[in-house]
Amino acid sequence: MHHVGMTVTDLAAAVAFFEALGMELEGKAHMEGEFVDGVIGLDGSNSDIAMMKTPDDQYRIEFSQFQTPESIDGSSHAPINALGLRHIAFVIDDLDDTLARLKPHGAELVRNVETYENMLRTCYVRGPEGILVELCQYFN
Repeated sequence: MHHVGMTVTDLAAAVAFFEALGMELEGKAHMEGEFVDGVIGLDGSNSDIAMMKTPDDQYRIEFSQFQTPESIDGSSHAPINALGLRHIAFVIDDLDDTLARLKPHGAELVRNVETYENMLRTCYVRGPEGILVELCQYFN
């Protein structure tokens, strides 16, 4: 897998949130023209993208913010049982610290932090645009 793509209405907020999570901004670009329109199937598209990578350089998320055509709501606050891509998960070292770093960026705990059989602490948070993020801290 090369990357997962997500469309947002506030590119700066998405980048800041995922930087607080520990991802690194790999680069930004402006996208428009016949080539892009042909690939994505939208005529007259005009967008800015930001590619973010995990610290180990294995995984990437590409965030896109469209100026044209106007983005449509894809049920960004749908519950976890809605069809389609619903969440992304990260293994982290310190769940409490990560939650504290994400809170100023609008992270909202979906319900609880739970412990599974003394081997894992986990929770879901909603980030910018309603993106569901699962945070997993394994015990050593």
